[in-house]
Amino acid sequence: MALLTPLFAFLYHLPQVYKWLLKPYYIASLFMSVAFLLVRKTPGICEHLSTQREDGNSCDFDWREVEILMFLSAIVMMKNRRAITIEQHLGNIILFSKVANVILFFRLDIRLGLLYLTLCIVFLMTCKPPLYMGPEYIKYFSDKTIDDELEKDNRVTWIVEFFANWSPECQSFASVYADLSLKYNCAGLKFGKVDIGRYSEVSKKYRVSTSPLSKQLPSLVLFQGGKEVMRRPQVDKKGRAVSWTFTEENIIREFNLNELYQKSKKLDKPKGEKFERPTESVFAPVPEEEEPEAETITKDLH
Repeated sequence: MALLTPLFAFLYHLPQVYKWLLKPYYIASLFMSVAFLLVRKTPGICEHLSTQREDGNSCDFDWREVEILMFLSAIVMMKNRRAITIEQHLGNIILFSKVANVILFFRLDIRLGLLYLTLCIVFLMTCKPPLYMGPEYIKYFSDKTIDDELEKDNRVTWIVEFFANWSPECQSFASVYADLSLKYNCAGLKFGKVDIGRYSEVSKKYRVSTSPLSKQLPSLVLFQGGKEVMRRPQVDKKGRAVSWTFTEENIIREFNLNELYQKSKKLDKPKGEKFERPTESVFAPVPEEEEPEAETITKDLH
């Protein structure tokens, strides 16, 4: 059963896999991922390659190459255990396949290794993974609009993603966040995004590091009345993010979205009805440095 579950999951997502594989970025990436296989197996080329096989067959893998490929398979399986989207699965396979290709080509011929490594660097600098372009109910902030939007209406709760376009984790999370916005967006609960790779001042003000070592990208922060109430991932005293998986289930549970959505929908009532400020928030407030605790200001229908 443990073997059948991944197979069924793959078959279920097969149409979406085909859609992604047909994009130029993934076509080129997949070609580079199997480059060594093509060189080693192509008649007319493989005969001129060196080999350590006892039978001298240069068109087949030797024992060391098989060992490297098996190690690659184990690494990919371990990494994909935490992958939550098809893009992450494909990204892990492509990344470690390229690493294995670099090792195999250098072992075969240093000239081929340098050529392949150069192609990888050029590809990395010139080609970017396709951005998510599907439906969403998300407002994009700039450094000049984020504060005003968060403080405009005290009754509105905001969930804001702090992201950077160059981050693979942010790119993979885009479709998950978009689905959440489609399910839970309402008058009293809104979703926003701000590119802190572009707006560094926003990164400093809201204390979200763009350093890859900090592993704070993406960061989800819940605001009520312009004040931070909670964030994921949490950050330790050394400024590094506490490990947390950005699955839809985790976000719904940690941010209590179902309860928050039911309360926030009440802002959709006719304007003639009055709303009173509740005495308690769904979440405990997050203390800020050198400032008093943030006052909870969730609106509730009387």
